[in-house]
Amino acid sequence: MATSEPVAQEAVPVSSAVPELPGAPLYGSKSIAEVFSSAAASMGLPGFENKLQLPASQRVCVVLADGLGRNLLKQKAAHTPFLRSIANSEQGAVPVWLDSAFPSTTASSLASLGTGRTPGEHGMVGYDVLDPDQDKVVNLLGNWDGGVDPLRWQPFPTIFERVAADADVVTVSLPQFGASPMTRAALRGSRFVGGSSLHARTAAAGEEMAAGTRSLMYFYVNELDKAGHRYGCQSDRWEHQLEEIDSTVKRLSASLPAGTTILLTGDHGMLDVPESQRIDYSADPALIAGVRHTAGEPRMVHLYLEPDARERHREALLDAWRARFGGRIWAFTREQALDAGFFGTTRAEVSPRIGDVMIAARDTLALYDVRRVRPTALEVVGQHGSLTKAEREVPLLCFQAGGPKGRRG
Repeated sequence: MATSEPVAQEAVPVSSAVPELPGAPLYGSKSIAEVFSSAAASMGLPGFENKLQLPASQRVCVVLADGLGRNLLKQKAAHTPFLRSIANSEQGAVPVWLDSAFPSTTASSLASLGTGRTPGEHGMVGYDVLDPDQDKVVNLLGNWDGGVDPLRWQPFPTIFERVAADADVVTVSLPQFGASPMTRAALRGSRFVGGSSLHARTAAAGEEMAAGTRSLMYFYVNELDKAGHRYGCQSDRWEHQLEEIDSTVKRLSASLPAGTTILLTGDHGMLDVPESQRIDYSADPALIAGVRHTAGEPRMVHLYLEPDARERHREALLDAWRARFGGRIWAFTREQALDAGFFGTTRAEVSPRIGDVMIAARDTLALYDVRRVRPTALEVVGQHGSLTKAEREVPLLCFQAGGPKGRRG
């Protein structure tokens, strides 16, 4: 349930001081955008640089566990005996963690994964954002707007498209994502193999990888993220899904051809927000004064001002948010976000999709405009999108598949 009353202060105290912005994601060196490009380079494919220093291999399988943060994986290590054994092993110069894209949300990170580009380049700058051409907020994940062409919104070739002539490129995921607009925008160019369960996807991965001599595979797992949103990442349900991921990766290691490089990473982390801290900011007129559109995530809000707004309107809006939430948020402008490098290199066409004012949560806080979201949105427990380490840092585990045993070998 939302509340318009002042909230109890939690991890970060309310203060009149403006919190210093954190550093930008490590685009170009240690971010989710380097995973597929480094994998292609490790396979000897031309035109790519192995920034993550992955070992040479003719076959690479990238397992993307939606919602798997670095802190959570470490915190819940008792539930992942196989992954714990990998994490405790030496992986040379390969980094053990990466930055997600900004915002730390699926649309932005998967687009960076698929294209090797920054959000400012590929244009997927949030869960939902303003489409300036239509003057409306559009969703970039599962509720794609019919007026938005995925190939125009994200015009760059994906890494899959760039390597398809030289390698077998396969996506193993849930069937409903095969022709989705999100896939067409960010992950197009591979052969798609659907599997409704983790067991079905694991079996399909083994068969598909064995068929090619040089293969790049994308293996997607969304069950953990779903459990986190619904029950929280400290719940038994979330821990059960983490155990399922551990078992799945162990089965993959036994199913894929021996020597295949397996990379496990995530698109963002997560933290739980208590019900009392899920706030309806639209109930406070000062927080929406002069605002034409609201968008983004509950932990990373985009505010778009009216076309005739002046600098004093923007400053007044920033002051109102800082007065209400103090040190519990980072409040900054589009220009400050661009100067800080949060979106990386940014195309001129992409800038208007970003909020004039942006509000990022620093502690366990979620911010809603209940005028435009369904009531069920306020039931979400596990949240992400902001700049905290819990949300932005994801693991990178790198190891070699053991290969099938017995007759299957």
